[in-house]
Amino acid sequence: MSSSCGSSCGSAEQGTCGSGDARVAQQDMAINRSLGKIKNKILVMSGKGGVGKSTVAVNLALSLANRGHKVGLMDVDLHGPDVCRMLNLTGMLVAPEDPNALVPPLTYNDSLKVVSLEYMMKNRDEAIIWRGPLKIQAIRQFVSDMDWGELDYLVVDAPPGTGDEPLSVAQTIPGVQALVVTTPQEVALADVRKSINFCKAVEMPIVGLVENMSGFVCPHCNETVDIFSKGGGERTAKEFDLPFLGSIPMDPQVVSGGDSGAPYLSSDVDSPAIKAFQGVVSAVEQRLPPGPALANPFTGTCACSSGGCGLG
Repeated sequence: MSSSCGSSCGSAEQGTCGSGDARVAQQDMAINRSLGKIKNKILVMSGKGGVGKSTVAVNLALSLANRGHKVGLMDVDLHGPDVCRMLNLTGMLVAPEDPNALVPPLTYNDSLKVVSLEYMMKNRDEAIIWRGPLKIQAIRQFVSDMDWGELDYLVVDAPPGTGDEPLSVAQTIPGVQALVVTTPQEVALADVRKSINFCKAVEMPIVGLVENMSGFVCPHCNETVDIFSKGGGERTAKEFDLPFLGSIPMDPQVVSGGDSGAPYLSSDVDSPAIKAFQGVVSAVEQRLPPGPALANPFTGTCACSSGGCGLG
């Protein structure tokens, strides 16, 4: 960490850069300890909103948990967190009495732990009006202060675009790999290409692309109709020499499942959408199989030495 940080490295209460450096170094150690127990980290991201990214993230985490893996789901879409409602989790995160103890995440079931900013808010309709440094610090605390324990997978749901949240995840969680969600339309594909180039710029590997809303499952005949174009995600994956994990058709039951807090894609119902999504989950398992946890030393740098990353 830089020793010439100036005012960006600590709060006014701390007063000096040295004390700010000590605080950040201590948090870095806590982040390192937490990440050393997590085998695979997956950042679910998209170039634009409305492509079903959170739906994919929630159902991916729950499907992996249903297959017997230990999974964590971390919602870093701080301005529009949807994980709470999609899983129908209504509790709140409670800090332990011991100030040195870690905060237990909420438990969806024996295999899935969940953390979202909404679990810290008494009024979940309150707007989060934060600038970058506050968002960065919140994401770091989601890793350093939570008792994730040993996990096979940590799935991170990020907001659309390439702003503070995905950048903070890339810098805070070494070894994280991106799962990029798109829809078939050219507008979405143009934005997803920006996401791919973002991953290249921050040296974050991409586990693969998923084409969501690829066709529409008719609720009457259960056949899939291509109301949008199809195949754009796979073509983009080939263009960038990336793995294509699969196409998931639109299904009205996916929407109702998310609204009711009973994710549909991770159920065992026999439908084209569920079959397609389970193929995506199998592809993720194949590319990122559970294995020995690897210690990932923190590699972030202070804001003033990296052009404003805000990690200090």
